[in-house]
Amino acid sequence: MVVSYKKLWKLLIDWEMKKKDLCSLAGISASSLAKLGKNENVNTDILVKMCAALQCDFSDIM
Repeated sequence: MVVSYKKLWKLLIDWEMKKKDLCSLAGISASSLAKLGKNENVNTDILVKMCAALQCDFSDIM
């Protein structure tokens, strides 16, 4: 199964947020964000941190 994070990038655009802002807000590394940009697998903890920071659910970002 292929995972796409297009919803995450759309959400960041809607919130007028940059990727580095998400890293700071969620406390995730730039390498984790790079994996997301390539639609690669990331640890569930990364997704949880992002959802908590953005106050959303998994289905809102992927």
